[in-house]
Amino acid sequence: MLNLPTSDGQLVGYSLQGDPLEARPPTVPLTRTAFAAAHVVSDPLRERNPWDTRPAVDWDATLAFRTWLWDQGLGLAEAMDTAQRGMGVDWLTAKELIERTMSAAKAHPLAPRVACGAGTDHRGLDELTSSNAILAAYQEQAEAIEAVGGQLILMASRAFTAINAPAETYHTVYRTLIDGAEKPVILHWLGDMFDPTLAGYWGTKDVAQASDFVLGLIAENPAKVDGIKISLLDQGHEESFRARLPGGVRLYTGDDFNYAPLIEGDGTRYSHALLGIFAAIAPAASQALEALAEGDSARYHALFAPTVPLSREIFKAPTRFYKAGIAFLAWLNGAQSHFIMPGGFQSSREITHYAAVFRLADDARLLLNPELAEHRMRTLLSLHGIET
Repeated sequence: MLNLPTSDGQLVGYSLQGDPLEARPPTVPLTRTAFAAAHVVSDPLRERNPWDTRPAVDWDATLAFRTWLWDQGLGLAEAMDTAQRGMGVDWLTAKELIERTMSAAKAHPLAPRVACGAGTDHRGLDELTSSNAILAAYQEQAEAIEAVGGQLILMASRAFTAINAPAETYHTVYRTLIDGAEKPVILHWLGDMFDPTLAGYWGTKDVAQASDFVLGLIAENPAKVDGIKISLLDQGHEESFRARLPGGVRLYTGDDFNYAPLIEGDGTRYSHALLGIFAAIAPAASQALEALAEGDSARYHALFAPTVPLSREIFKAPTRFYKAGIAFLAWLNGAQSHFIMPGGFQSSREITHYAAVFRLADDARLLLNPELAEHRMRTLLSLHGIET
């Protein structure tokens, strides 16, 4: 039994259920496209001045985690905010990550889908004060991604909001990027709960006006837009936005609170997935999507239902710190040998949060090796002065 701390300062005994899901490939083709946004595994033995220098990456563990996702029938959203882009991971590291991942994907027997984040984070905001400068920065990253065969995800750039760019500036940049891409792109609307500096993206803080703008942008050339990922944590908005998309353009839900009903849909329309939480709940996500493909709604919801409290805890406010919970579960499940993140990001969450994630992951049958998970949780508790 473990003594787990609670938010009211108590220690409460907890015994593991010990009934994990088995990570396995789906038995039928999935009817939803599902990208898991994966994290980066640090190499703490090679870290030097982790706050001031490029992160040292454990490439073997990082790529093995991606292979584990692919083996379960999931696609990969690479070098996104889940991988700490702009929060400990720089563009040069992200570029190497993309190159290594694309090489591994091409060798994988399931030929998994991989889409990669293109942004402007290799340039300082002081360099990105015009539409031409922002466009050139995006194009530099886009060219590097396309050179290795990656599909583009046009990540939201802080450069727009830093200069209070009007809608016309967004239109100039995005129109050129969309039309010039080799493959249809995925747009990314990331809310300020994930990154406070993105408040007012698309040139307005009015969500309805922003929606009209983006839908108009897509409608100008829908053949060059694979889909749009919306991360606003607003189920009603996503459903209404989804209904207005041109035929053939996907809505990739980024709603880590309401993904189950959004992916299932309303009988007419449904969302696909591009989610950070899928990296943490991969066995449940894969098997829930398998059940959906088989028409088994009861099993779909039975698998997803216990993951929702877990996801809500991992993505609780301040939401931008969710990456710590993703890496924590990877450590508990043996995907990495330590709980160290680029820039020491694991310190962004408190021990009571990690204790809650541990309990909720057990409830969701996502502690895949209970004995190892308990041992590692004891280690973390001990480092916080809690003996069990």
